[in-house]
Amino acid sequence: MTERTLERPEMTLIPTLTTARLRLRPMTFDDWTPYVTLMTSDRARYMGGPFSINGAWGMFCADHAQWDLFGCGALMVEAQATGACVGQVAINAGPLFPEHEIGWMVYSGHEGQGFAFEAATTLRDWAAHDRGLATLVSYVDPANVRSCRLAERMGATLDDTASRPDPDDLVYRHFG
Repeated sequence: MTERTLERPEMTLIPTLTTARLRLRPMTFDDWTPYVTLMTSDRARYMGGPFSINGAWGMFCADHAQWDLFGCGALMVEAQATGACVGQVAINAGPLFPEHEIGWMVYSGHEGQGFAFEAATTLRDWAAHDRGLATLVSYVDPANVRSCRLAERMGATLDDTASRPDPDDLVYRHFG
């Protein structure tokens, strides 16, 4: 991977974003159990998993640490009606990502309710308007049909010329 200079914003307060049904909030240690359950299961196959517990812990910590390092990171997706954590949405940056990347995951039992779309469009809009990112993409395994459809539903378009961390990934461009 080529060396690139990463923007280092001033310290960014981790936002809490709300929609009619969801609260996107900072991570807490209480979020570890559902996170590790997903990341060590076959459901993580499109993200390079399943991961070991150690691997999942490193990713969990990186999701949080990116806020201090790059002014973006992960937010947990909580259903306002029940208070249940239903998944995660994140803007990833750093040396493993050629561009800022938005990704999402929904925990078992919460799929098919529009939570990923609602959370991802909310965070995408925050990235453009509040954080002021110049570009935003999603790196998606071509076999992950549900994530491909979600990126398209969000209005993202395929960018065959974009750099990618995995040469087999599709790159969906949200803006920039």
